[in-house]
Amino acid sequence: MEVIRAKTAGFCFGVERAVNTVYEQIEAHSGEPIYTFGPIIHNEEVIKDLEKKGVAVLRTEEELDALKKGVVIIRSHGVEKRIYDELNKKGITIVDATCPFVKKIHNIVQKESNLGRYIVIIGNPDHPEVEGIRGWAGERVSVVQNAEDIENLSLNEGEKVCVVSQTTFNYNKFQDLVEIIREKSYDICVLNTICNATKERQTEAKRIAEENTRAEAVRIAEKREKAEAEAREKVRIAAEKKAALEKAEQNRKAELSERNRKLALEREISGLSTLWQMPFR
Repeated sequence: MEVIRAKTAGFCFGVERAVNTVYEQIEAHSGEPIYTFGPIIHNEEVIKDLEKKGVAVLRTEEELDALKKGVVIIRSHGVEKRIYDELNKKGITIVDATCPFVKKIHNIVQKESNLGRYIVIIGNPDHPEVEGIRGWAGERVSVVQNAEDIENLSLNEGEKVCVVSQTTFNYNKFQDLVEIIREKSYDICVLNTICNATKERQTEAKRIAEENTRAEAVRIAEKREKAEAEAREKVRIAAEKKAALEKAEQNRKAELSERNRKLALEREISGLSTLWQMPFR
């Protein structure tokens, strides 16, 4: 069996940085309780290994509120500003492992919000990264992930709007939604904050599926419920459908060619038969 491995497979920069940060803190704070607020990344094997080394995952704000001491590591997806504020009030040590690209979005939306712009985040409203970004955008903020969400925005004509994106959102869909927003009578500034690693992975998944039309399947080694996995799964399905259509078209052309060959042969045989039946003079 031949297996084709994507060149971009593996941890991206932000994820690798976050994981390394936790292992560094294990060494630096030996004997102290260490926590991550939410899973540090979407990878169960890594989470299990960290738990074996004494790192506990805080999954709710109630668990966070109950802390009296220790080190809390902010996950790669980032968190809302108020989480930092609450931990600082408690005097808990904070180690920020937020992906620098996500942190950049936090700074953007906070700055643009302070300048009076309404913030529109293109992304999945239930994704932890988007929840974190929203928590830095002030009160005037909306999350959209499709055309219907955009139509439901209740903004005045000429409203100053800043548009950003979840770093792992589909690049082509982001462009489509931006065009819809541009058609509105808003004063908008658009910042494409999709991570290059995301675009590269989505593009390669599509390319591999399209170039290997004889492949029986495309497999994504990732946590099934992860939003990014779902996005790449859609890319995979679309690519497999395209490959199937291309193969069906090739089969149709081959069948048509064979049918034409048989018809030509029948005509040739018929012509010979007619010639054979003609009287000799």
